[in-house]
Amino acid sequence: MTMQQLRDNRAEQEFTLEVDGHRAVAAYQREGEVIVFTHTLVPPEIEGRGVGSKLIRGALDSARDQGLRVVPQCPFVKAFIDRHPEYRDLMG
Repeated sequence: MTMQQLRDNRAEQEFTLEVDGHRAVAAYQREGEVIVFTHTLVPPEIEGRGVGSKLIRGALDSARDQGLRVVPQCPFVKAFIDRHPEYRDLMG
């Protein structure tokens, strides 16, 4: 599995992660100091390989680095935060 670096495409408001020629996406809307994750898409060809988790972990780490408050509108992001309590403080 060839995994590229996580990218924050601010023009499109999405974090992307390319794996084996397929692109996983975590879409967001930035509103001042708040980032709202609206949906996550992992192509079927790369599902079940931890790609979504790596994508969301990187996106949340980026939000933390920028001092943003996270609103997990996307069920996948919410479930990830529920499973990883170290990210719950971002929702404050």
